[in-house]
Amino acid sequence: MSPDGPGAPHVKTAIRLAAAAAVASLAVGVVGVPNALAADNPYERGPAPTTSILDASRGPFATSQVSVSSLVTGFGGGIIYYPTSTSEGTFGGIAISPGYTAAWSSISWLGPRLASHGFVVIGIETNSRFDQPASRGQQLLAALDYLVNSSSVRSRVDGTRLAVAGHSMGGGGTLEAASDRPSLQAAIPLAPWNTDKTWSEVQVPTLIIGGESDTVAPVASHSIPFYNSIPASAEKAYLELNNASHFFPQTVNTPTGRQMVAWLKRFVDNDTRYEQFLCPGPSGSAIDEYRNTCPSS
Repeated sequence: MSPDGPGAPHVKTAIRLAAAAAVASLAVGVVGVPNALAADNPYERGPAPTTSILDASRGPFATSQVSVSSLVTGFGGGIIYYPTSTSEGTFGGIAISPGYTAAWSSISWLGPRLASHGFVVIGIETNSRFDQPASRGQQLLAALDYLVNSSSVRSRVDGTRLAVAGHSMGGGGTLEAASDRPSLQAAIPLAPWNTDKTWSEVQVPTLIIGGESDTVAPVASHSIPFYNSIPASAEKAYLELNNASHFFPQTVNTPTGRQMVAWLKRFVDNDTRYEQFLCPGPSGSAIDEYRNTCPSS
């Protein structure tokens, strides 16, 4: 039948109804089952990033916290920080270890800072203040397992999107954890210390942040060899802070906070909106050096 013949109005009506039904079906899919109109990245959380958002003391998510008893198995307890909203679904989880002889309180600013960008963060106390990196790595993994399987906020955590971080021996432990559990999505050692200098087996995207003036774990014998030994296929970056000592993570440090959030967003949340902060990377008077493999989209 010709579209301009006597039956044309009925044909056109049928076409319009079919088109409307298709649009309605797609619209339902956006809030129901995934389809071509749904978001490309189901893990995207929060507004489009800006430098001012990343450099603020808190991100877009309101947070709360809960203590973890020292009687748990595998690590020494700690504090969990988490977004209070559940409207955007579950969040990636991050375990963070303090350094040698230090308590979680020494770097606790990182807990609410990272959680406020849409992560569930467990800052741990270690079994002993004198634990070595291998032990701290195992404790970080035990803390992640607790977070996912036993914690009071486990329903908020996506157990497939996990990361580790730590300062000093906790940073060395971060490398140990990344080596032991390649399914991790990200690792961030801060001023890391470890007697093992080669990490060619690491396949976890790793951001190392070191201090130019660190005399406890000098970057020339710790952070830089660690970075160089990690294969480029893992995705990696090295940020060196200008004139920073070994203890730069123990006070609020804006470049550290910015890069940690961007790295975690990119690799734990697969959020490519944050690549602008990783490639070509940070610059300015606070930055002495930045190296990277530039994450692929």
